[in-house]
Amino acid sequence: MAKTRSQRINNQHTDIEDRAQLGDRYPLVIFDGSCNLCHGAVRFIVRRDRREHFKFASIQSETAQRLLANRGINVDLEDLSSFYLLDEQGVLAQSEAALAVASKLDGLWPLLRILKVLPRGLRDWGYRLIANRRYRLLGRRACALPSEVDRGRFIE
Repeated sequence: MAKTRSQRINNQHTDIEDRAQLGDRYPLVIFDGSCNLCHGAVRFIVRRDRREHFKFASIQSETAQRLLANRGINVDLEDLSSFYLLDEQGVLAQSEAALAVASKLDGLWPLLRILKVLPRGLRDWGYRLIANRRYRLLGRRACALPSEVDRGRFIE
């Protein structure tokens, strides 16, 4: 039986609300979907996260913006100088998010936690130094589609 337009809209709304809870169930990496450096970082994480610990969403997506807004973070789409990690404990950004992600990856990447001995302000300064130049360094592009194997890890 075909669904009516209102049923489809209600189902879409429910689906968005369900996906909005993802940060509470799965660590969710929110990244700039138009940034080549960010896409490279996501591919890096996917290859080193064989346990599929993380899910991913572009910051330009309605779901990511709603998740952040529900946690008190309003995204300025003209200034996307950070990526976020949402989990059951809250929201991490910049160097805190990067180190938290690294701590869950396969291999020696969890050893990067040693950088926590540096003051957060210094770590975030280094993060922003790269983030503010990322388009000049590696350019922009439209959001690349994940492979069939990884598609289930990406939230639209």
